[in-house]
Amino acid sequence: MKKEGLAAANAWARRPSHEPFKPGTEQRNHVRQVRLEPDFASWRDAARELLCADIPPDRVVFVPHGLEHALLPNFLESIDVQPRSTPLRVPREFVKVAEAVACHTDEGNWATMYRVLWRLTHGEPHLLRVTIDDDVRALLAMEKQVRFDAHKMKAFVRFRLARGGGPAPGEERAAGEHYIAYHRSEHRVLKMTAPFFVRRFGVMRWSILTPFDSAFWDGEKLTFGPGVSRDAAPKDDELEALWRTYYASIFNPARVKLKAMHKEMPRRYWSTMPETQLIPELLLQAPRRAREMVAAHTDRVAGARAFFPATITLPQLREAAMSCRGCDLYCNATQTVFGEGPADAHAALVAEQPGDNEDLAGRPFVGPAGEVLNAALREVGLDRSQLYISGAVKHFKFEQRGTRRIHAKPNARQVQACRPWIEAELRLVRPRVLVLLGATAAQSLIGRHFKLTRDRGQPFESEWSPWTIATFHPSALLRIPDPALRARAQSQFVSDLRQAADRLALAQ
Repeated sequence: MKKEGLAAANAWARRPSHEPFKPGTEQRNHVRQVRLEPDFASWRDAARELLCADIPPDRVVFVPHGLEHALLPNFLESIDVQPRSTPLRVPREFVKVAEAVACHTDEGNWATMYRVLWRLTHGEPHLLRVTIDDDVRALLAMEKQVRFDAHKMKAFVRFRLARGGGPAPGEERAAGEHYIAYHRSEHRVLKMTAPFFVRRFGVMRWSILTPFDSAFWDGEKLTFGPGVSRDAAPKDDELEALWRTYYASIFNPARVKLKAMHKEMPRRYWSTMPETQLIPELLLQAPRRAREMVAAHTDRVAGARAFFPATITLPQLREAAMSCRGCDLYCNATQTVFGEGPADAHAALVAEQPGDNEDLAGRPFVGPAGEVLNAALREVGLDRSQLYISGAVKHFKFEQRGTRRIHAKPNARQVQACRPWIEAELRLVRPRVLVLLGATAAQSLIGRHFKLTRDRGQPFESEWSPWTIATFHPSALLRIPDPALRARAQSQFVSDLRQAADRLALAQ
């Protein structure tokens, strides 16, 4: 359709100059060039006339006012508009989408809007629900881009102080203050977002300049003007230092994710945001600042280390752990569940935390998860009595539901507070083979970057053992509802333990 329309347009442009244009019913065979202002109201008025004249999308070329590459003169005024026998009915949802798409800078937005409108009013009233349709997909993609750009304008506009002429005698100093911001938007979103700035900064006089248009607020009235270049805005002022100080104070080095940052704060906006000048230096300082934050937090929260005995042996650690108050989990748990097994064990298993049965018994893996583990150990030929078995967290965290206590995952602060216990255990045992059961145990000892879904079953050397492997927690197998998936996971669990058993046999 689009190629046919352009071909017809070029044919009309090459017609002999003496050939007159004939209005009337035969107009339907010609391509109509429609000049319009680049806004929704102008397109809406043109679209209404085109629909009333029953002119299909492939016979219309929309040309925003001011473009020099127009092919045809404007024939919209020559259309013989006939009253429709039935009124136009347009879904309210389309109007909302079209108002946003009208702000898009792609010149094809007007034609896409008209094609969808034509189809909505010519037998496809539910077209917008068909999101796999090419026209609908293009329309919704442009709407998404416009709304994203509008969101970024609200987030990234930075006003700079520009005093014009200064206050008159007897007036307050603020009377001569005017704030100007330049924002490099991708689309014509200023009119969409200007009311937001009026609500938020209504007490001050300001101007927002963009390449497409400008907005001016004098404290009472909002007006719009043409777009300007970056040179029209002030370069800096005393507010820049304030912005940089504020940004540096809220910058969290522990949450730095470069890909996410560049997605949320694209570089095209950086030149008008004073705080972005700090980002390279802040990124270099991030590792050191993250360590300082952890150290400061450790100082505020006692953690397990505050309860360590003077002499570090497994029996003394076990006794000291019984009175640990390093986090709040001890408040509701029945007792501490410490590790058990030979101090010279060649293999160690570390899980997340005790469950309901373990909390009552004071020993690891004595409930249903313990039965799964015991069966798997027997299958691969490992003697449980020869293994050291412990947990990353020593107290049971749960949610009370009636008479039942339901397992709840410990948060990062609780895992961090309890970590010194398991670190001390592993340093004393020094296992040749270490099996981490579940993501919490693996992330506690290896780091938050560890992903069980990605790294399960892959042996590696760790700080705690020359041969370390992570696998499922036995309780996770019990929670898989699908029998086939549960059987597959059980097989993988046994296979991982068999790797550990084979490695242990080689090491002995």
